[in-house]
Amino acid sequence: MAARVVAARCRNIYGLKKKPHGLRNFCSSGDPGSVPLSQPLPSLPVPQYATVTNQTYDTKITTLENGLKVTSENKFGQFCTVGVLVDSGSRHEVAFPSGISHFLEKLAFNSTARFGNRDDILQQLEKYGGICDCQSSRDTIMYAVSADRKEVDPVVSLLSDVVLKPNITELEIEDTRRAIQFELEDLNMRPDPEPLLTELIHSAAFRDNTVGLPKLCPPDNIHQIDQSTLFNYLSLHYVPSRMVLAGVGVKHEALVEAANKYIVGGNASWEGQGRYPVKAVDESIAQYTGGMRQLEKDMSNISLGPNKFPELTHVVIGLESCSYNEPDFIPFAVLNMMMGGGGSFSAGGPGKGMYTRLYLNVLNRYHWMYNATAYHHSYEDTGLFCIHASAHPTEVRELVGVLVREFVRMAGPVGGVELARAKTQLQSMLMMNLEARPIVFEDIGRQVLNNSARKTPQEFCNMIAAVTEEDIRRVARRMLETKPSVAALGDLRQLHSYEDIQTGLASRDGQMPRRFTLFR
Repeated sequence: MAARVVAARCRNIYGLKKKPHGLRNFCSSGDPGSVPLSQPLPSLPVPQYATVTNQTYDTKITTLENGLKVTSENKFGQFCTVGVLVDSGSRHEVAFPSGISHFLEKLAFNSTARFGNRDDILQQLEKYGGICDCQSSRDTIMYAVSADRKEVDPVVSLLSDVVLKPNITELEIEDTRRAIQFELEDLNMRPDPEPLLTELIHSAAFRDNTVGLPKLCPPDNIHQIDQSTLFNYLSLHYVPSRMVLAGVGVKHEALVEAANKYIVGGNASWEGQGRYPVKAVDESIAQYTGGMRQLEKDMSNISLGPNKFPELTHVVIGLESCSYNEPDFIPFAVLNMMMGGGGSFSAGGPGKGMYTRLYLNVLNRYHWMYNATAYHHSYEDTGLFCIHASAHPTEVRELVGVLVREFVRMAGPVGGVELARAKTQLQSMLMMNLEARPIVFEDIGRQVLNNSARKTPQEFCNMIAAVTEEDIRRVARRMLETKPSVAALGDLRQLHSYEDIQTGLASRDGQMPRRFTLFR
């Protein structure tokens, strides 16, 4: 009866006439003329559902005569992702002005021996439904194209031109200088200073060496980097033995054929340009130093408008962890997931990550804490485990004490439920991320570039499942034996000294030393 009343009111409101003859209700309201949702709709064909097959797509690897590694994994779909990963990055810039990788990232997909400018490249990619991107990190530079899977040959040809035959004209360099200058100014104006803090904590942890070198081009170096400097760097690092051509959603034989056709035997644009002053690649091993980096900055007027961003001071505390080649890498990844954290407001809805330690022990207990998040940076020869937190400048002393106590508690008892939750969440995140084709491409390329092989997702899931409570305590104790690294940004008048932080981390309960003074 109620359903009929509602239907009648709807007809009156919207001016609808009585239901045409022969039209049936498809609902579960109990109307004699309705079809329950548990039954198939009449007059519709029987649906054909996909079935699970035993077909698997294995990662294939081939090393060509010039040392280039070609790796691929076929994958269902109309599009593919193909790219070149280079063993390069800011950690290799010790003999060069810092910022070269930043320049190369901005200069990518500009004019080459075959293409007059960036527009010509983009118009060519449009024919294949393609897009392109270049990203640099501290240890890798990655060029990637996503396009129709039938166009592997022209895509590899384009990538060969972009990576090995760029023109790097003076006009392009000048445009890049302006782009980098704007980016640096923009970073200093953003409410979220995470890129700056990442630079600071790496600089503190690995002072003046390898991964501690700046990833972002320092302002003083913008006008020092020219074509000769870039070609010198490229001549050392952009060689086939330091490259991987990776593809996802392509046939391996087609990718190898295209690599032999366009990359093997080709001449790079920097060859025959004369002698370069730097003649060897820097292969230094990362040296963890620990230390403190502070950047005093007025954060009170960081945003405009009536809804101003709160004034915050940001602090990052880090300790040396391990490289991604060590067995402890997996326990550290589980520990990172167990610590978790985030902002004081969860945009993902109730319960999102709120059982992690940084939510339970920090964000839920201290109303003044704006953010607390754990990070794990891992490289081929070292690693850095960090917690970043932010609060109003008047709470900085208490904030540092809270972070120090959380680091010390990592080596204490580990609950079976929290460990199981962290392991399950890590496995879920791993498998969910690998649903995306570009992420599969990066995973394959990075593993083959660093280890000449690839571990499958199932192998990682098995290693995650094998992590025990003792593993977590062991890696935490290992981490606490190293010197702390500290980065701070904002109003730092209330910040503890480096010695106090070191003393707190060395204590049994994580208590900071007491300082009595008549003046603050």
